[in-house]
Amino acid sequence: MKPTLFLLAAGMGSRYGGLKQLDGLGPHGETIMDYSIYDAIQAGFGKLVFVIRKDFEQDFRQKVVSKYQDHLPVEVVFQSLDALPEGYTVPEGREKPWGTNHALLMGKDVIQEPFAVINCDDFYGRDSFRVMGQFLSQLPQGSQHVYSMVGFRVGNTLSESGTVSRGVCSTDDSGYLQTVVERTKIERKEDGQIKYLNDDGASWTAIDQATPVSMNFWGFTPDYFAHSEAFFKNFLQLESTRNNLKAEFFIPLMVDKLIKEGTATVKVLDTTSKWFGVTYPEDRPDTVAKIKALVEAGEYPEQLF
Repeated sequence: MKPTLFLLAAGMGSRYGGLKQLDGLGPHGETIMDYSIYDAIQAGFGKLVFVIRKDFEQDFRQKVVSKYQDHLPVEVVFQSLDALPEGYTVPEGREKPWGTNHALLMGKDVIQEPFAVINCDDFYGRDSFRVMGQFLSQLPQGSQHVYSMVGFRVGNTLSESGTVSRGVCSTDDSGYLQTVVERTKIERKEDGQIKYLNDDGASWTAIDQATPVSMNFWGFTPDYFAHSEAFFKNFLQLESTRNNLKAEFFIPLMVDKLIKEGTATVKVLDTTSKWFGVTYPEDRPDTVAKIKALVEAGEYPEQLF
């Protein structure tokens, strides 16, 4: 069975000033997610599932879904604040979405096969889809608790504009994920070394440019939904959640729990792909130039779909 690509598209790009996922950056108005989907199809993925907000469904179907529905099956599911387990209600004053793993839960009724999860506004690159597609496609039928994550080499994810935040990964000798530690300031120094700012806010630690970091490109088997449903109930009952109207249920939180309790393994998949994306408006020209260069180099056709 071919794996499914699950695309997290429920967020409006508030810092960017609009719906980033629909911003045309390619030579014929292609979006970043157009390139991700093209790469996924080439890598053997057989279905697309988008999670979006209900309020921009019509626009999304017209501008996005219509491009792909003749190429492979497409499902659209919706994330909303009130999509909660039975017996739970939205806390008074809560406006912020529940986070990436809550968005992922919205796909539980339409995904019964191994699947990958990506952000729609990140350009991941062809090789990252190749390694993930290969991993998921080779899983034996009925596999459970066998997860994966594309581990981008930190040197391939830096910004020329300043520091970046990355989840720095540690693995065991067999390449399985042990921990992900969020480092909020990583940059390449003038001497070429890559360093992150320590928690003391004053000293820096050097890391190898091939150190794997998480860019939110995960691979799961369908049992992941049941674990997430159970843990989401616990998350909602936590005092830290009840007292914080902005608390979020993130994918790394769920993954970390399953690793630590020995329920699942997460294979870190090395990739040569270079990540880039649009976080702020000033990032746009550089992203357009990078995509143009890839097209001119023959990595992608002039027009994708």
